[in-house]
Amino acid sequence: MRIPLMPQRPQAVIFDLDGTLIDTANDFIHVVQRMRSQHGLPPLPAAAIRRRVSDGASALVTLALGSEPEHPDHESLRLEFLDHYAELLGQHAKPYPGMHALIKHLGSQSIPWGVATNKARRFAEPLMAKMKFLPAPGSLVTPCDVTQPKPHPESIILACQQLKADPAKSIYVGDHLRDIDAGRAASCFTIAAAYGYIDAGDRPGTWGADAMASTALDLTTMIMRMTP
Repeated sequence: MRIPLMPQRPQAVIFDLDGTLIDTANDFIHVVQRMRSQHGLPPLPAAAIRRRVSDGASALVTLALGSEPEHPDHESLRLEFLDHYAELLGQHAKPYPGMHALIKHLGSQSIPWGVATNKARRFAEPLMAKMKFLPAPGSLVTPCDVTQPKPHPESIILACQQLKADPAKSIYVGDHLRDIDAGRAASCFTIAAAYGYIDAGDRPGTWGADAMASTALDLTTMIMRMTP
């Protein structure tokens, strides 16, 4: 693994949430299978659900039940999906391997860290609390806190402000093209989390990130070596 170097020691490290910092797919897999069962449908392959997690609840409802966004029942099904998710939140999710060690390392180096996610605060805040990261994040920015979610850079810029860091001297890590677009627009050093929820047609190597981590442990090693 090639370890890229920033021009200077990063002032902050900011993560996307689902598929980057925490593996939440199993929660969503359980919700999709529950809804299919309730509608008399057989289970889907778990891998097919996992690949779509980053696309959000609306896309997962379409995957689960074939309900397209323009269908009159789609919004009620989406709300039903979110209610199921709230019930199961964090029961099957877990930080990716090495993430607790990475956060502990950042704390030992006095490098603040945070999360900038498109996940609603209703879900992001209790999920982060259940993961028990130490030190706790200095910033958790959700769509509830900004006027425009990613790929707009507003959430990352706000996270940097809350961490008292210059975006141009900070790292942003994400598993979707919109994450890298947002990070680049904020002037961050960007790392593509190629181990995340990558759809079959996605090519993380073409996203324009400054670096790419094939596994969560690769990401941990990469950032630790960038923050000695």
